[in-house]
Amino acid sequence: MSEVIKTVDITKVFPMATEEVHALRGVSMTVKAGEFAAIIGPSGSGKSTLMDILGCLSRPTGGKYFLDGEDVSRHSDPRLAEVRNRKIGFVFQAYHLLARASALKNVELPLIYAGLGRRERRRKAMEALERVGLGDRMDHRSNQLSGGQKQRVAIARALVTNPSLILADEPTGNLDSKSGEEILRIFEDLHAQGNTILIVTHDPRVAERTDRVIKILDGVIVEDRPSRNGKPTAEEAIAMAQADGI
Repeated sequence: MSEVIKTVDITKVFPMATEEVHALRGVSMTVKAGEFAAIIGPSGSGKSTLMDILGCLSRPTGGKYFLDGEDVSRHSDPRLAEVRNRKIGFVFQAYHLLARASALKNVELPLIYAGLGRRERRRKAMEALERVGLGDRMDHRSNQLSGGQKQRVAIARALVTNPSLILADEPTGNLDSKSGEEILRIFEDLHAQGNTILIVTHDPRVAERTDRVIKILDGVIVEDRPSRNGKPTAEEAIAMAQADGI
């Protein structure tokens, strides 16, 4: 399979008033087409910085990043924006929907930026909403939808351009357990259909629903392994039981 993501010794340094903060310290990884993987790590581990680079929202200080075989490491901001719109579908924890626009209009937005005509935009947006089970909510404004429905709209928006990569940042973080489960099942279905999906999360239960877990700590990948397919370790099971008051 081809490589959708390939990073080679990626570093990211943030200059501060009196020192430099090394957020990433030589990260090398690949994600092949059709993979369903998670990047996991605690707050301050560097996972959000890595996500920004993988999503072409920022550039690395050093190293190279290839997206679909294209070296995007030193692209200008306008060129990065073009790559983002064409190759990456984003799903964010906070949805980032236009509150007064309909679900259909929200999903059409990336296609407007891509220059598609109105009829083609509408057709593609309707198909994407059908794929996430919102065919009967197309005309509802996002402020009329539940949290789970809003995240479904966000997933449809991510899908609508047929991107090379779906990049999800804490996609269940604002949802109750039932809605979170529904969203994870949508991602599993999309993966089964051949989509390449990368979830960035701090939650091991979410990470283990993918096929591969990449753990980052202090700006370095410390573990890269197949998932346990949703089965927690003994330590995780005890921690979850304690959190549930058992």
